[in-house]
Amino acid sequence: MKANAQRSTPNAQRPTRTVPVALTIAGSDSSAGAGIQADLKTFSALGVYGLTAVTCVVAEIPGRVSRIEPLNAQIVREQIEVLFANFPISAIKTGLLCSGKIISTVAQSIGDQRIPVVIDPVMIATSGDVLLNPDALELYEKELFPLATLLTPNLDEASKLLGERIQDGQSMERAARTLGERYKASILLKGGHLAGEAAIDLLFHRGKITAFAAPFVRGVATHGTGCTYSAAITAGLASGLSLENSIKRAKKFVTKSIRRHLCWKTKSGRKIHALNHSKI
Repeated sequence: MKANAQRSTPNAQRPTRTVPVALTIAGSDSSAGAGIQADLKTFSALGVYGLTAVTCVVAEIPGRVSRIEPLNAQIVREQIEVLFANFPISAIKTGLLCSGKIISTVAQSIGDQRIPVVIDPVMIATSGDVLLNPDALELYEKELFPLATLLTPNLDEASKLLGERIQDGQSMERAARTLGERYKASILLKGGHLAGEAAIDLLFHRGKITAFAAPFVRGVATHGTGCTYSAAITAGLASGLSLENSIKRAKKFVTKSIRRHLCWKTKSGRKIHALNHSKI
């Protein structure tokens, strides 16, 4: 009996392991390729403990959004507040916020926090479906964008914010600078939708443009790359990496997630793809 007790003691006294903690405030994707599901997979793969504040429930598969049901803004607030009261959160990211009321609630709930905030201004799905209510854009700009450490619009979202089309590398650079100066934040403008052999993103940070490039992975029809990218950046910031190093690692991670994508066939025989959120 004594020997058994001695053998069990080391396990009972094993030191607790602590890891960085990050919060994602976003929608729930039923197909688990985007939204909070993609964020949690990414956080876990990069050694960060992920917390969630769910803003809406989205019935979707890659390529099609069936329905979006926003949650009550008060439950969004309470999720955020109870998490900040009890966890050492070291970085935040926001994704799909749906409505102006939820945007205002999120801004009020995180406004006093002095930690990195990555805002992915999710407006349009990969499928082309509009995800943001018309009243929300102005509140994004007035209330939430001023809290951002980094904004991560894709070309469609940046075009909507600027009111003009972005067609090439030169207009991308102008757009990144204009958005950075307008919103007083660093901008990562994602250029994956431009034609070319490389997927090039431009960071406007402290008055300087830096390019992040990776080979364009063709033939993959998936979604959630923007969510995964911004979550990976947030994980880096939560872990104490610089903004540039967080983006560099995140670019590598999302490119591998696309290249190693998963594939199934639907009952109708159509192929359906999903990102593979594996470790680097």
